[in-house]
Amino acid sequence: MTATSVLVMLSGCFVTLFIWARCTTVVCLVDEKLTVPPARTTGYNSTGVSTDPTHGKPTLSFECGNNSQSCIGICILCSDYYGGPTTDCLSSLFENLCLTKFESAMASLNSTDWCIWSNVRGLYSNLSLCTERMSDCLQIPWPNPLVEQTFVNIHSKYFKDCPAEELSDPPSVVIFALVVTPICLIPIMVSLVVLKTKNGDGSS
Repeated sequence: MTATSVLVMLSGCFVTLFIWARCTTVVCLVDEKLTVPPARTTGYNSTGVSTDPTHGKPTLSFECGNNSQSCIGICILCSDYYGGPTTDCLSSLFENLCLTKFESAMASLNSTDWCIWSNVRGLYSNLSLCTERMSDCLQIPWPNPLVEQTFVNIHSKYFKDCPAEELSDPPSVVIFALVVTPICLIPIMVSLVVLKTKNGDGSS
Protein backbone atom coordinates (compact mmCIF):
# COMPACT_ATOMS: atom_id res chain seq x y z
CA MET A 1 0.00 0.00 0.00
CA THR A 2 1.48 3.31 -1.07
CA ALA A 3 1.60 6.46 1.02
CA THR A 4 -0.82 8.11 -1.41
CA SER A 5 -3.49 5.47 -0.88
CA VAL A 6 -3.00 5.66 2.91
CA LEU A 7 -3.47 9.44 2.82
CA VAL A 8 -6.58 9.08 0.65
CA MET A 9 -8.02 6.49 3.06
CA LEU A 10 -7.32 8.77 6.04
CA SER A 11 -8.95 11.65 4.19
CA GLY A 12 -11.98 9.44 3.51
CA CYS A 13 -12.21 8.59 7.23
CA PHE A 14 -12.03 12.29 8.07
CA VAL A 15 -14.83 13.06 5.61
CA THR A 16 -16.96 10.24 7.09
CA LEU A 17 -16.50 11.55 10.64
CA PHE A 18 -17.18 15.09 9.49
CA ILE A 19 -20.42 14.07 7.79
CA TRP A 20 -21.50 11.93 10.75
CA ALA A 21 -20.95 14.86 13.12
CA ARG A 22 -22.98 17.23 10.91
CA CYS A 23 -25.92 14.95 10.23
CA THR A 24 -28.61 14.22 12.79
CA THR A 25 -30.37 11.54 10.76
CA VAL A 26 -29.10 8.21 9.55
CA VAL A 27 -29.26 9.22 5.88
CA CYS A 28 -28.04 12.60 4.71
CA LEU A 29 -26.52 14.14 1.61
CA VAL A 30 -22.97 15.49 1.65
CA ASP A 31 -23.96 18.37 -0.58
CA GLU A 32 -27.45 19.66 0.23
CA LYS A 33 -27.70 21.03 -3.33
CA LEU A 34 -27.76 17.51 -4.74
CA THR A 35 -31.25 16.22 -5.35
CA VAL A 36 -32.40 12.67 -5.85
CA PRO A 37 -34.79 12.00 -8.72
CA PRO A 38 -38.12 10.91 -7.21
CA ALA A 39 -38.54 7.86 -9.43
CA ARG A 40 -35.20 6.36 -8.38
CA THR A 41 -34.20 4.76 -5.09
CA THR A 42 -30.77 5.89 -3.94
CA GLY A 43 -28.62 4.28 -1.26
CA TYR A 44 -25.73 5.75 0.69
CA ASN A 45 -22.32 4.27 1.35
CA SER A 46 -20.13 4.70 4.44
CA THR A 47 -18.84 8.07 3.22
CA GLY A 48 -22.33 9.53 2.95
CA VAL A 49 -22.07 9.98 -0.82
CA SER A 50 -25.07 8.79 -2.79
CA THR A 51 -24.58 5.54 -4.66
CA ASP A 52 -26.16 3.99 -7.70
CA PRO A 53 -28.17 0.99 -6.39
CA THR A 54 -27.47 -1.09 -9.49
CA HIS A 55 -23.70 -0.77 -9.36
CA GLY A 56 -22.94 0.54 -5.84
CA LYS A 57 -20.71 3.28 -7.30
CA PRO A 58 -20.69 6.84 -5.90
CA THR A 59 -22.80 9.29 -7.85
CA LEU A 60 -20.83 12.51 -8.34
CA SER A 61 -21.75 15.72 -10.09
CA PHE A 62 -18.81 15.11 -12.47
CA GLU A 63 -17.12 12.20 -14.19
CA CYS A 64 -14.32 10.62 -12.16
CA GLY A 65 -11.21 9.42 -14.00
CA ASN A 66 -11.40 5.71 -13.16
CA ASN A 67 -13.05 3.34 -10.72
CA SER A 68 -10.06 2.68 -8.46
CA GLN A 69 -10.70 3.28 -4.76
CA SER A 70 -8.03 5.97 -4.45
CA CYS A 71 -9.36 7.84 -7.50
CA ILE A 72 -12.94 7.76 -6.20
CA GLY A 73 -11.72 9.05 -2.83
CA ILE A 74 -9.96 11.95 -4.55
CA CYS A 75 -13.08 12.79 -6.58
CA ILE A 76 -15.25 12.68 -3.42
CA LEU A 77 -12.85 15.05 -1.62
CA CYS A 78 -12.92 17.51 -4.52
CA SER A 79 -16.71 17.27 -4.70
CA ASP A 80 -17.12 17.85 -0.96
CA TYR A 81 -14.69 20.71 -0.47
CA TYR A 82 -14.45 22.39 -3.89
CA GLY A 83 -17.73 21.46 -5.59
CA GLY A 84 -16.01 19.65 -8.43
CA PRO A 85 -12.73 18.92 -10.20
CA THR A 86 -11.34 22.46 -9.97
CA THR A 87 -7.74 23.58 -10.31
CA ASP A 88 -7.93 24.73 -6.67
CA CYS A 89 -8.64 21.14 -5.64
CA LEU A 90 -5.85 19.86 -7.89
CA SER A 91 -3.46 22.41 -6.39
CA SER A 92 -4.41 21.28 -2.89
CA LEU A 93 -3.87 17.63 -3.85
CA PHE A 94 -0.45 18.45 -5.30
CA GLU A 95 0.49 20.36 -2.16
CA ASN A 96 -0.75 17.80 0.38
CA LEU A 97 -0.11 14.49 -1.37
CA CYS A 98 2.62 14.92 -3.98
CA LEU A 99 4.86 17.76 -2.84
CA THR A 100 4.84 16.83 0.85
CA LYS A 101 6.31 13.42 0.09
CA PHE A 102 8.84 14.87 -2.38
CA GLU A 103 9.98 17.62 -0.01
CA SER A 104 10.40 15.26 2.94
CA ALA A 105 12.49 12.92 0.76
CA MET A 106 14.61 15.85 -0.46
CA ALA A 107 15.08 17.03 3.14
CA SER A 108 16.52 13.63 4.01
CA LEU A 109 19.31 14.20 1.46
CA ASN A 110 22.23 16.57 1.84
CA SER A 111 21.85 19.68 -0.29
CA THR A 112 25.06 18.69 -2.09
CA ASP A 113 23.34 15.47 -3.22
CA TRP A 114 20.45 17.32 -4.85
CA CYS A 115 22.52 17.96 -7.96
CA ILE A 116 23.41 14.28 -8.46
CA TRP A 117 20.76 12.95 -10.83
CA SER A 118 21.04 9.34 -9.64
CA ASN A 119 20.05 10.49 -6.12
CA VAL A 120 16.94 12.42 -7.13
CA ARG A 121 15.79 10.59 -10.28
CA GLY A 122 13.37 8.29 -8.39
CA LEU A 123 11.94 11.14 -6.29
CA TYR A 124 11.49 13.29 -9.39
CA SER A 125 9.74 10.47 -11.26
CA ASN A 126 7.45 9.74 -8.31
CA LEU A 127 6.45 13.41 -8.14
CA SER A 128 5.73 13.44 -11.85
CA LEU A 129 3.63 10.25 -11.59
CA CYS A 130 1.75 11.62 -8.60
CA THR A 131 0.77 14.82 -10.42
CA GLU A 132 -0.26 12.76 -13.44
CA ARG A 133 -2.39 10.41 -11.31
CA MET A 134 -4.20 13.29 -9.58
CA SER A 135 -4.86 15.03 -12.90
CA ASP A 136 -6.15 11.82 -14.47
CA CYS A 137 -8.54 11.18 -11.57
CA LEU A 138 -10.07 14.63 -12.00
CA GLN A 139 -9.89 14.34 -15.81
CA ILE A 140 -7.78 17.48 -16.07
CA PRO A 141 -5.32 17.27 -18.99
CA TRP A 142 -1.71 16.54 -18.02
CA PRO A 143 0.64 18.36 -18.31
CA ASN A 144 -1.17 21.57 -17.47
CA PRO A 145 -0.12 25.05 -16.28
CA LEU A 146 -0.40 23.97 -12.62
CA VAL A 147 1.96 21.03 -13.20
CA GLU A 148 4.40 23.27 -15.05
CA GLN A 149 4.33 25.83 -12.23
CA THR A 150 4.87 23.06 -9.66
CA PHE A 151 8.01 21.87 -11.43
CA VAL A 152 9.27 25.42 -11.98
CA ASN A 153 8.90 25.97 -8.22
CA ILE A 154 10.81 22.82 -7.25
CA HIS A 155 13.57 23.59 -9.77
CA SER A 156 13.99 27.09 -8.39
CA LYS A 157 13.99 25.74 -4.82
CA TYR A 158 16.19 22.63 -5.13
CA PHE A 159 18.10 22.70 -8.41
CA LYS A 160 18.88 26.36 -9.15
CA ASP A 161 22.50 26.07 -7.93
CA CYS A 162 23.25 22.86 -9.82
CA PRO A 163 25.95 23.26 -12.47
CA ALA A 164 24.88 22.73 -16.05
CA GLU A 165 28.30 22.23 -17.64
CA GLU A 166 27.01 19.72 -20.16
CA LEU A 167 24.75 22.43 -21.59
CA SER A 168 27.32 25.24 -21.63
CA ASP A 169 28.80 26.65 -24.85
CA PRO A 170 32.12 25.27 -26.05
CA PRO A 171 35.22 27.51 -25.74
CA SER A 172 35.49 30.36 -28.25
CA VAL A 173 38.59 28.77 -29.88
CA VAL A 174 36.57 25.68 -30.81
CA ILE A 175 33.71 27.79 -32.20
CA PHE A 176 36.18 29.86 -34.26
CA ALA A 177 37.79 26.72 -35.71
CA LEU A 178 34.42 25.21 -36.61
CA VAL A 179 33.32 28.40 -38.39
CA VAL A 180 36.60 29.21 -40.20
CA THR A 181 37.39 25.70 -41.50
CA PRO A 182 34.45 25.46 -43.96
CA ILE A 183 35.06 29.04 -45.12
CA CYS A 184 38.68 28.22 -45.94
CA LEU A 185 37.78 24.97 -47.69
CA ILE A 186 35.44 26.65 -50.21
CA PRO A 187 38.18 28.51 -52.21
CA ILE A 188 40.41 25.40 -52.15
CA MET A 189 37.60 23.24 -53.57
CA VAL A 190 36.80 25.84 -56.25
CA SER A 191 40.50 25.99 -57.24
CA LEU A 192 40.68 22.20 -57.54
CA VAL A 193 37.59 22.14 -59.76
CA VAL A 194 39.02 24.88 -62.03
CA LEU A 195 42.40 23.09 -62.31
CA LYS A 196 40.73 19.78 -63.12
CA THR A 197 38.57 21.44 -65.77
CA LYS A 198 41.62 23.12 -67.42
CA ASN A 199 43.60 19.87 -67.40
CA GLY A 200 40.64 18.07 -68.94
CA ASP A 201 40.31 20.68 -71.75
CA GLY A 202 44.04 20.62 -72.51
CA SER A 203 44.25 16.85 -72.84
CA SER A 204 41.42 16.66 -75.37
